Amino acid sequence: MAFVRIRAAKEGDCGDILRLIRELAEYEKLSDQVKIGEEALRADGFGENPFYHCLVAEILPAPGEQPGPCIVGYGLYYFIYSTWKGRNIYLEDIYVMPEYRGQEIGSKIIKKVAEVALDQGCSQFRLAVLEWNKRAIDLYKALGAQDLTQEEGWHAFRFEGEAMRKLAGR
Repeated sequence: MAFVRIRAAKEGDCGDILRLIRELAEYEKLSDQVKIGEEALRADGFGENPFYHCLVAEILPAPGEQPGPCIVGYGLYYFIYSTWKGRNIYLEDIYVMPEYRGQEIGSKIIKKVAEVALDQGCSQFRLAVLEWNKRAIDLYKALGAQDLTQEEGWHAFRFEGEAMRKLAGR
């Protein structure tokens, strides 16, 4: 029987991470928004000052079983700063391939991110979820997360493309 290992991503994992990013975008019905490529993932995550960090969930076969290790999920995170609470960690993406769901792989990734957060002195672990993803919302609540939209009324915004250039005067 195979088992799951959660480990830090390596530069050579970028192809698998991109595959999973595309699967996640398709699941979220936002495939057209994926513009990143493997080279950007390598440059941004594995340089001297990485913009992000990533964990991968890898299925390891039992001795003698074929094939070799297979990456079936990931959690991509980075550090942010709260002027009220100090160091925070933000989980940008978490995804597990559909055929591997229900095996607590997502929970293992989340727990590992929480370990990283505590090891780095973070006071909060933040993430966002689409409002229709009830399964994920239920998981996060079951693990102890607070729904800030419900409890504090926060709304998420972003500037991109032309709006960002206009703000910057470019």
